Amino acid sequence: MRRAAPAGVSDGAGHRAAGDAATDEVLAEVGPRLRRIRKERGATLAGLSEVTGISVSTLSRLESGLRKPSLELLLPIARAHQVPLDELVGAPPVGDPRVRAEPIVRGGRTYWPLTRQPGGLQAYKMAEPRRTLEPDPRTHEGYEWLYVLSGRLRLVLGEHDVVLGAGEAAEFDTRVPHWFGSTGEGPVEFLSLFGPQGERMHVRARPKVRGKEL
Repeated sequence: MRRAAPAGVSDGAGHRAAGDAATDEVLAEVGPRLRRIRKERGATLAGLSEVTGISVSTLSRLESGLRKPSLELLLPIARAHQVPLDELVGAPPVGDPRVRAEPIVRGGRTYWPLTRQPGGLQAYKMAEPRRTLEPDPRTHEGYEWLYVLSGRLRLVLGEHDVVLGAGEAAEFDTRVPHWFGSTGEGPVEFLSLFGPQGERMHVRARPKVRGKEL
């Protein structure tokens, strides 16, 4: 006798049934898709049969859903139509990888969050307008890494007062009194990576091959 799955535990048979149903649904769409692609290219069943070596009756049964599609049948059809196999099967499209962050304006500075998960390492693109401000160094837990994209960024860190140009970077423990902003010469855009637990930002400047630096 087959034992029932304990309460709160998924039954493997249920997962298999759901997976089979999803597969059948995908395969059911293959036939109409094959017919649509063939007609878009102005091809006939006879012409496609001649190119692929698949009989007209088999092609007709595929398009009507009476013949289950297989890799041996779909590959020559994809080659004949010059389309990726995914287009015949109807693979789901890849999601848009772009980060569409809404800008945040705070204290005259514009922030674009580049990370979506709360906590841990956070990344921002920042834009600072041209203005003259009196440095107001602060301290807090964490570690920060700055990279200037354009313009010039003034950084006050402890006893240091430096200016970073485009392409320059700085990293520091935020428990040291620090402040950064406009030099008053023009706007500046930069990236900021911040780790609230004090993680250091490990950036490899150049790759190494077999222990030999390129």
